[in-house]
Order: sequence, then structure tokens, then C-alpha cells
Amino acid sequence: MNLIWGTCGNNGSWCGFFTVNLAHPYFDNMEGVYIIWQEKGPIIRVGQGNIRDRLSEHRKDSKINIFNNLLVTWAVVSEDSRNGVERYLANRLNPIVGSNFPNTNPLEVNLPWPF
Repeated sequence: MNLIWGTCGNNGSWCGFFTVNLAHPYFDNMEGVYIIWQEKGPIIRVGQGNIRDRLSEHRKDSKINIFNNLLVTWAVVSEDSRNGVERYLANRLNPIVGSNFPNTNPLEVNLPWPF
């Protein structure tokens, strides 16, 4: 499955986890998967659901917000594919935070950057 990963600005740069405007109408009813990582560092968290709601909750999570220079990206994914995509991302990226990922067959997708 080929995903279109979200970026910020006209130059396609990655979004700051704490600075991306989650109140923007762009995020209204957006459902899919997301990746939070430390710039030039490890993958911190992958997940799925309502992008605005999930990222807002993660901003309050001390297991995540202790890291500096966090970036985020997201992709719209239909509900019937989300569990498999999240499982693939968790298997491939091995995030530091989170361990309760869907127990399902992984659904391979493109990553937002070369790995």
C-alpha cells in the first residue's frame, strides 16, 4: 500500500510534534496512522486513530514529551487497513514507546523516508 505522508510548509518539511497546528480544519475527521520520532534519533511512537485526538493525547504523555526535537507525520488509512499498517510500522520501526500493537498480519506500506 502506498501512503501519502503528511508534511508542513510549502517545502515539504517534517512537522514539529509540539508545533503542528492540530486545531487546523485540515485535521477535521482525519483518521489514519502516524509516526513520532526524534530528529536524527530513534522512532518514539507509532499509532492509529483520529490523528488530532491521538497526537493531542501524546503531547501530554511524559514517556513521549521527555524527548527533544520531536517530529511527526501521518497518513490517511481506511479503518479496515489500519491495524495491519500499524503492526507493520511497529515491526519495522521498533518504537521506544508503546507495546500494545494490533495482533494481526502486517500490511506493508511505504515509509516516509528511506530506512
